[in-house]
Amino acid sequence: MTGNSRFLEVRKALLDLSHHLGKADNRLVILGEGNTSASVDEEVFLVKASGTELRALKENELVRVRFDRILPMLDQDLNQQETLQFLLDARVDPEDLRPSVETAFHAWLLKQEGVDFVGHTHPDDINKILCSERAEDFAENRLFPDEVVCCGPKSLLIGYVDPGTLLAAAIRKGWEGFVADHGFGPRLILVRNHGLLAVGSSPGVALTATLMAVKAAGIFLGACALGEPVFMDPREVSRIHERMDEHYRQKRLNL
Repeated sequence: MTGNSRFLEVRKALLDLSHHLGKADNRLVILGEGNTSASVDEEVFLVKASGTELRALKENELVRVRFDRILPMLDQDLNQQETLQFLLDARVDPEDLRPSVETAFHAWLLKQEGVDFVGHTHPDDINKILCSERAEDFAENRLFPDEVVCCGPKSLLIGYVDPGTLLAAAIRKGWEGFVADHGFGPRLILVRNHGLLAVGSSPGVALTATLMAVKAAGIFLGACALGEPVFMDPREVSRIHERMDEHYRQKRLNL
């Protein structure tokens, strides 16, 4: 596959993912909320432009950005003007729109093993939980088998951090700690009082994880309303996570 055909394929896939995440019926985002990204190659990725809408995202509203110009942001204490200049200077084409303010965490996540697409949304039911004292319960536990299959056995929970380089640095620290503890990366990242990030090797993985997380959030809220959630036994969660037949089903479902 030539470089140009790869770029066109990734751009189409990212637009499709963005449009699915932005559908009004899904209640994942409104107006300019949320952002998406995808890796084109080792040097360049695509990310949603600032101030655009996922539901109607256009080709020219995906910005080509250089990894090596963005990643250094994570280790610098930048003011707003310096951050803006970093984002502008990282564009492959200086005529492109301004990349999302959250481009730094997209760049870092896309460099992790098995991550080629990132979808960041603010689902209603997810944020009801993330704006409550029950966020850790939701992140650490699972309620039903398909939640394990699509969302992984646990989610990474991050405390609220100002969007931009501070959030990117917090996600990096949290991810590295999660991998050290569990031996694998999370499928979902939950940010208190903010929203959800779903990552995967394909747009289908990121979309399915998002939709299943929203379903799980609705079930969690309903269980809380009826008393207390009854979570799956951690041993059963691990068993499902490691089952060969579930791995086969994941492969068939492009998960």
